[in-house]
Amino acid sequence: MGTAESAEPAERTERPADRTEEEQERLNRQMTELLNELRVAMPGVQVLFGFLLTVPFQQRFQQVSDFQETVYLVTLVAAATATAFLIAPSAYHRVMFEQHEKPTVIRLGTAQFLVGLAALAIAMNGAVLLVTDVVFGGDTVPVVVVCLAALYFTLWFGLGLVQRVRR
Repeated sequence: MGTAESAEPAERTERPADRTEEEQERLNRQMTELLNELRVAMPGVQVLFGFLLTVPFQQRFQQVSDFQETVYLVTLVAAATATAFLIAPSAYHRVMFEQHEKPTVIRLGTAQFLVGLAALAIAMNGAVLLVTDVVFGGDTVPVVVVCLAALYFTLWFGLGLVQRVRR
């Protein structure tokens, strides 16, 4: 048994037995919060991704401009990226289950969640850009997209970043 313990990587976190009850409870709470936050984001990205997968099969898609086609591709890839990053924390948690790496799972999961949200914001704005350009065109497009991009950034990242800086 001593050989297995000495072969562990240096960065391995402490074993649960070495953690206090309070530390275990804090880690469990953080993990639960992360997974619950992921549950909130997933339906939005799933609906958007599903919608984007059907768009090319619509008759009118053949009439889109090169710009609209590029926006569609970027939006589709952003939605797929958001899906990958928003599912990744749950998959990583399952792969690392009972490996005594909960702090790493939480830290990595939080980073993946934030990248997933950024990709989702890009996808949401791309979808709005595409629809607005097809339906309205002209000066309406930049106004709507800039306002929505500012809204997403402010609500999803800006308010929290401002609070972190203040502390």
